[in-house]
Amino acid sequence: MEYRALGATGMQVSRVGFGGEHLEGMEYRDVEAVVHAALDAGINMMDCFMAEPHVRSNIGKALGRRRPEMQIQGHIGACWLGGQYKRSRDLDQCKAAFSDLLTRMDTDYLDVGMIHYVDTQEDLSRMLENGILNYAQELKQKGMIRAIGVSSHDPGVALSLVETGVIEVLMFSINAAYDLLDAGVSVDDLIKADLVREGKDLHGIHPARQRLYEACEARGVGITVMKPFGAGKLLKEELSPFGAPMTPIQCIHYCLTRPGVASVLAGYRSPAEVEAAVAYESATPEERDYSPFLGATQLYSMAGNCMYCNHCLPCPARIDVAQVNKYLDLALVAEGKVPDTVREHYLAMETHGEDCIACRSCESNCPFGVPVVERMKKAKEVFGR
Repeated sequence: MEYRALGATGMQVSRVGFGGEHLEGMEYRDVEAVVHAALDAGINMMDCFMAEPHVRSNIGKALGRRRPEMQIQGHIGACWLGGQYKRSRDLDQCKAAFSDLLTRMDTDYLDVGMIHYVDTQEDLSRMLENGILNYAQELKQKGMIRAIGVSSHDPGVALSLVETGVIEVLMFSINAAYDLLDAGVSVDDLIKADLVREGKDLHGIHPARQRLYEACEARGVGITVMKPFGAGKLLKEELSPFGAPMTPIQCIHYCLTRPGVASVLAGYRSPAEVEAAVAYESATPEERDYSPFLGATQLYSMAGNCMYCNHCLPCPARIDVAQVNKYLDLALVAEGKVPDTVREHYLAMETHGEDCIACRSCESNCPFGVPVVERMKKAKEVFGR
């Protein structure tokens, strides 16, 4: 298993993570088997948004003495009221639910305190006005959480949160289908295949989503990904909005090549599903490669835009073309002074835009028609190397 920095939090998280949603309703022995399979595979990042008491207790019991091996996102605002889940902005309800989570997890801290499901400006206003952000800050000051996060499905609202400078982790829904969609699409509509299938004006990653990912990377906000398989729809030909299935490995790789992404939180119902996801770590470049799939999809017209897939390699000058393009995009989106972190990451690379020999073998390999040589020249102009 390989690990990535979770933004500027100081935490290192497994690239393949664990979304706990599917554990709800399972018997303890089955929860234990899945949790232990994940730990044994090197997965060390888990999300627990579920408010249902039994699943919380089962996860806590399954982790047991191995709790220090798993970094946990726990949600502030995911409550169990009247025998059912409720997203709440009532501060007292949020406090009670978070205390319950700590108790049932048998721990005195969580690694990320994730303010739950902020998808509208009204949600954002209520979060601020009702003292929920202040509560999260208090939890961090007391050492009960290590970092403050927010979960969202809307790129516009999420960007507003990132730009406050307070949020350290963003849990966001990312996959090749969702990235086509405009800001303001409801979470319910996100999972409807027809929304993408019938979208005549969809042409590649929506700018609002690209801006969000780039802003997170530039500001040191780590992204943990939910819905990498689009609620399973992307894996099934009859349900995929693209009319053809992607593999779990392709879906995970797509997410991991977005700027800012640290961990992809896939959901598991069995140890076999854990094994299928962590197979990403030993997959070949051909197995990971999603570019032919997207390049052949009419809805995914990405002509001239780097997808950071490195399908253009090998490079005789040994340039990591995807990384150069990623840092160049981050610099250009800043529209002014290049962020120091972006410049430092670029300059720390072994090769740079200036090393390009203009052989154009990369351009003949690229399925998206990216003018790589011109971009290498631009990188040298922007970064000085």
